[in-house]
Amino acid sequence: MTTSEVLIVGAGPTGLMLANILGMYGRTVTVLEARDTLIDYPRGVGLDDESLRTIQTVGLVDEVRPHTTPQHIMRLVNGRGKTILINNPQTDEFGWERKHGFIQPEVDRVLYEGLERFENVQVLFGHEVLDVTETADAVTTRVKVLDVNGNESERSFEAKFIVGCEGGKSPTRKRLGVSFEGESPSTRWLVVDVNNDPLGTPNVFLGADPVRPYVSIGLPHAVRRWEFMLLDDETEEMATDPEFVNRMLADHVPDPTTLEYIRRRVFTHHARVAGDFRKGRQLIAGDAAHLMPVWMGQGWNSGMRDATNLGWKLTSILTGQAGDELLDTYTAERKQHAKAMVDLSLTMGKVIKMTNPAGVVLRDTAASVLNLFPSVKSYFADMRFKPMPRYTSGVLADPTTAQAGTAEATLRSKLIPVATANTRVSPVGVQFIQPNVRTDELGIGKLDDVVGNWWTLLVWGNDPIDVLPTKTIEDLQALGARLVAVVPETQYEWAKRDMSSEVLVVSDVTGRLKKWFDDRPTPMVLLRPDRFVAGACLHQDGPRTIAAVLQSMSFKGARTDIANRTLTGA
Repeated sequence: MTTSEVLIVGAGPTGLMLANILGMYGRTVTVLEARDTLIDYPRGVGLDDESLRTIQTVGLVDEVRPHTTPQHIMRLVNGRGKTILINNPQTDEFGWERKHGFIQPEVDRVLYEGLERFENVQVLFGHEVLDVTETADAVTTRVKVLDVNGNESERSFEAKFIVGCEGGKSPTRKRLGVSFEGESPSTRWLVVDVNNDPLGTPNVFLGADPVRPYVSIGLPHAVRRWEFMLLDDETEEMATDPEFVNRMLADHVPDPTTLEYIRRRVFTHHARVAGDFRKGRQLIAGDAAHLMPVWMGQGWNSGMRDATNLGWKLTSILTGQAGDELLDTYTAERKQHAKAMVDLSLTMGKVIKMTNPAGVVLRDTAASVLNLFPSVKSYFADMRFKPMPRYTSGVLADPTTAQAGTAEATLRSKLIPVATANTRVSPVGVQFIQPNVRTDELGIGKLDDVVGNWWTLLVWGNDPIDVLPTKTIEDLQALGARLVAVVPETQYEWAKRDMSSEVLVVSDVTGRLKKWFDDRPTPMVLLRPDRFVAGACLHQDGPRTIAAVLQSMSFKGARTDIANRTLTGA
């Protein structure tokens, strides 16, 4: 029997990313994939800044970037070709452009090849999980193995935990018996991918044409994707016939007969979220946990968020830092946002698919009026309609009461520093920004690269050791947290000389961290390994806030040596 700490079922993007995160932290992982190789045709086409930040964390960003088109602009146009909405966000608060087009097979391959760096991780193709037996301490799987000659055999694998990342039809989810609530809209779509892009335009057009809604997407490596909504009487056999496809493309391409097709496929959008992402030692992630329509390009990215959330939590348990109950926060934190993204994608799809003439006129007229208001126009252009993850329960502490495991979205303290702050929106439960900072040792670099990939206590202008009691410092050291002081460039040499040697001093060369701290009355921030803010407070509230965060993660006080590992690319 083969033994590892974590079994991952499915070598898709979510499973591969989770394996990279666990491998980075030194955990033993076996990935079981029923197919004999990675999927080699395009599926997802949108990669966002949150996902790229995770890719950065596992040390593969330089390998992924060549397969992306940054700043991928989306235009929603009506049947006359008039722009209804432009989505072109300019923010880079998390260190990268908000939106990218990408070639999924190439990026998935980077994630797969990245696993070669870890002796503790193996990927086994042709391995189909037949059943799972769970005990109080482990899970055991019975697996059908198909070799290159088509011969079948069986093997057994044992692990502490198993994570199903095998897609929307997930056998793991079905074994868990959890619900998969939502809908599957009746509309079907023909997807056409071609090489040697015959148009060459670099962005995305969503055609809200009532005659036949369509999508046209320019992708990296000269790939073009079209999607066309099918009518009820158009069968899959008819839709994939070359002559039918050529008719669909006749209004888009001068000569469709010369195109080099990658694939022609009919699919139906699904919008579903599992009732629970965990039962005992078995968990689900990615499409196994949630399926969403393609309109916001969030299917692939939602899987990345799952892996990012789950990887450090499994590691905390496996190293003895936390109890198994930490995994209860996985569903609590991820389910709500996954559902919000599904709902947003459904809403966008309804706008695009509208075919009722009266409804189309109303939509186009409303868009024309709303686009006259700069604030409304920028709301869509900057993608502020997209719900960013905000955790209100999980591994966090309320910034006002220091209650463990929950956090209101508003700061409610009566203290003058809070009452006079530029914003009383709490930073707890949301991702922290990632500007460039400087150190003498590393020069100028992105914040995550400088502070490392585990817990971080970030303090503005002060030595953390000077403002926290010994017991709190000892807890942070047991957690493996990096103690970081952020100072203006002008104070860097003073801070390097006068602050404790155990504290990493970084210079805020861009001023963006100063602005962040100036806007919020929370100069002490405890960042989780996934870069979410677990606690934020004034310095004197540090001890109770940090203690509450540790309580929320079922912290056992065991020390860890996994922090701040350095990785190289694949």
